[in-house]
Amino acid sequence: MRFTLTAFFVLLLTDLLHAEDGLDARLRPLIDAHKGEVAIAVKHLKTREAFQHRADEPIPTASLIKLPVMVEVYQQAHDGKLKLTDPITLRKEDKVPGSGILSAHFSEGASFPVVDAVRLMIAFSDNTATNLVVDRIGLPATATRMEQLGFPNTKLHSKVFKRETSVFPERSEKFGLGSTTASEMVGLLEQLHAEKLVSPEASNAMLEHLKKCDDKEKFPRLLPAGTVVAHKTGSVNEARTDAGIIFSPSGPIAVCVLTAKNADKSWTADNSGNRLCATVAREVFSHFNPAPSPSEK
Repeated sequence: MRFTLTAFFVLLLTDLLHAEDGLDARLRPLIDAHKGEVAIAVKHLKTREAFQHRADEPIPTASLIKLPVMVEVYQQAHDGKLKLTDPITLRKEDKVPGSGILSAHFSEGASFPVVDAVRLMIAFSDNTATNLVVDRIGLPATATRMEQLGFPNTKLHSKVFKRETSVFPERSEKFGLGSTTASEMVGLLEQLHAEKLVSPEASNAMLEHLKKCDDKEKFPRLLPAGTVVAHKTGSVNEARTDAGIIFSPSGPIAVCVLTAKNADKSWTADNSGNRLCATVAREVFSHFNPAPSPSEK
């Protein structure tokens, strides 16, 4: 009996030590401290270890929805409905405000291929480029594709800054431009990394677009220098979002952080939603890639 009790307490102590070092112990204080709604999903794509918090609840995407839009573009190109080299011509009435470079730096009449509009949409979160892409693929197409892939809560509702175009008016009122869940975004990223979205060639091309995302205020901010992150972010007054794959020494990690109804609505790098995304990414990286102990150095 003494041996059994001793063994029991050893196992209990081991479990407690694991809990102290686990993702829940790292991430729960960050979640609790944030003044707003938080949904998180994490999955190490090699070891399969995962963490979820409110991961199945629909949350506003802001510009994160542009990632699923890109998937639909490549699927339609694969199906022969369009060519990535098809030209798009910018008109004055196409220009919308917000993030991006087309509205401020390109003249009406400028022409460029669909794939360049996708690059602008992902790298610079260009709103005008997004609307041009959506015009080409059709507004309902992204939501339909996501449903076919098993992600029914991932929907583009309308064109950017054009709420009157909404194909999901009630969801537009509740979530804005788009909606998703943290678990669905991680599932989409998992398929992308496994080269199961559209084709291996298309999956790799989409990953390359995501690696060029220029928003460094969220996931990349606190990661070790040189860490490669393939991700897409979103920012509106009350929400900050990020979803992507962190390529770490221990293997790739799919992460999604969604925040909404944030008390901090500031437009600075230190916005609390930005900092939460950055800190979650750092803690996830550190959990899966612990620093060596002094004896191991």
